[in-house]
Amino acid sequence: MKDKTRKKGQVLGCVADDFTGASDAASFLQKAGMHTLLINEVQKDILIPEDTDAIVIALKSRTQETRAAVHDTLGAMEWLKDQGATKLYFKYCSTFDSTREGNIGPVADAILAYLEQPYTVLCPSLPVNGRVVKEGRLYVKGEPLDESPMRNHPLTPMWDSRIKNLIEAQSAYQAAELFRDRLEIGKGELKEWLDGQSPMGEHFYVIPDYVDEQDGENIVRLFGGLTFLTGGSGLLEPLALSMRREAGDEKRASLIQRAKNLRPGVVLAGSCSVATLAQIRDYQKRGGVSLQIDPMALLKGEQTAEDILDFILQRSDQEILIYSSDEADKVREVQKSGRARIAKAIEETLSRVATELVRQGYGRIVVAGGETSGAVTKALGFAAFEIGPSVAPGVPVMTPLENREIRLVLKSGNFGQEDFFTRALCMTKGEKL
Repeated sequence: MKDKTRKKGQVLGCVADDFTGASDAASFLQKAGMHTLLINEVQKDILIPEDTDAIVIALKSRTQETRAAVHDTLGAMEWLKDQGATKLYFKYCSTFDSTREGNIGPVADAILAYLEQPYTVLCPSLPVNGRVVKEGRLYVKGEPLDESPMRNHPLTPMWDSRIKNLIEAQSAYQAAELFRDRLEIGKGELKEWLDGQSPMGEHFYVIPDYVDEQDGENIVRLFGGLTFLTGGSGLLEPLALSMRREAGDEKRASLIQRAKNLRPGVVLAGSCSVATLAQIRDYQKRGGVSLQIDPMALLKGEQTAEDILDFILQRSDQEILIYSSDEADKVREVQKSGRARIAKAIEETLSRVATELVRQGYGRIVVAGGETSGAVTKALGFAAFEIGPSVAPGVPVMTPLENREIRLVLKSGNFGQEDFFTRALCMTKGEKL
């Protein structure tokens, strides 16, 4: 239900293509001082708090069938407009999507047509996490995307680093690159430049370079007036700060939520990213107790959710890491038995484990991996979250509105420091890092 008592004049509405991407986006909006609500899919009957500045909706459109992804995203955008959103943002992964069948292009195309907006920007950059666009190419920690470890991603192997090539393979529209040396131009020069792109058709995309904080501010200065923008979470902080300045709200302090929770904690890792694998090794080197899930054993019934629960509950005085993550070559070998079948088995198992642990009194759940996080939160039945302080850039502690005794930390596979799991467990317990 729409909260008609809310007084805010500007609300930023963001739709993210997976759950960890949504929590990533929400953390940067919170950091910019916006009171931020994260919602798992559209919740038509939810009452939006009066002081809400930003609403982030988590969908599962990154790996959805394309028509369903477009339908769900347009529905979410329409719902956000009904809630009073004056600015709309489509948030996707900061490493984009290299597959020709990817959904970023079709979804963005549909939103442009729905809003009758001629163009928008594509800004996947997140400089604080080493993702930058320079001369139209996406770099991950100094390496071109297609030369980085992301080239071996099991779902979206990165075959090119030039965003123009990636989007034009997915989209019905063309894209123009705006290099750093032109980001300082004024609005008049920008209009001339945009007019020069008219041969590209009724709709098109602009890909601005984005290497550092100043670039982000320049992009917002030039394009922040658009109703609809797209990108990773990197552009959201300067966009939110600009909206707050326009609203005369610069001095209001950021929302700070207490993360402290003394209930038992567990880490559930389903990601196979290089970052998550390093975090698992770090946790084990520090003496943390862990158990690896064997996907083939799951399929054969030789390992079950009950087995995993018994392992955890027999060590209820310890924090446990449960992981299905493995090296890329081993993952590819296992996937020969059916990638979708194996992914479903792992997600269902970790979801059952998380649900039972909450029932048993566990209050701190850390999850690594976008699809895994989405599955776990859906199984837990939580639909809306207050956003608290961040464990790492883009990874906040979240408190479900439906159960304030729970602390969730949900991270994209590629995010976080090597000691992320230790940090997350300490922060949610209220201990100093």
